[in-house]
Amino acid sequence: MAKSDKHHLDSGNGWHGTNVAPIALLENIRRHGKAWEELSAKYGVANPDPPWRITLDATCDILAGDSSVLPQHMVVPGSCALPSLERRAEEDDLSETIYADVPFPERQLLALAHSMIRHGLFNEEELAEQMKKVHERLTSA
Repeated sequence: MAKSDKHHLDSGNGWHGTNVAPIALLENIRRHGKAWEELSAKYGVANPDPPWRITLDATCDILAGDSSVLPQHMVVPGSCALPSLERRAEEDDLSETIYADVPFPERQLLALAHSMIRHGLFNEEELAEQMKKVHERLTSA
């Protein structure tokens, strides 16, 4: 077993563990990112929850193919990209290790991105490109 892997036995889905090796793009965000608490105060926003929080929760549900949140015609048995139990276990592992110094919910967001990259749902370059597009939209005004 590599030092960068934390392994768990999950009798339900055979999950083997979390690769907690850092991902360069996410490490850069972790080191230079800004917590919502700081940003909301800076911009005078009173809402304690970041605007992306609902999207984060919905993304987790959709990746798991959670039939409680998806319309029945969209639920395809066995089609989940990232099962809830596996994602939560990985989030716990990552929160205890490389993202331990990041506040919640930013820690949850980084852990989800980490898991999605490790599971091949997108790569660092694709994420960086999307982040660039969002930054350009936010700063173009």
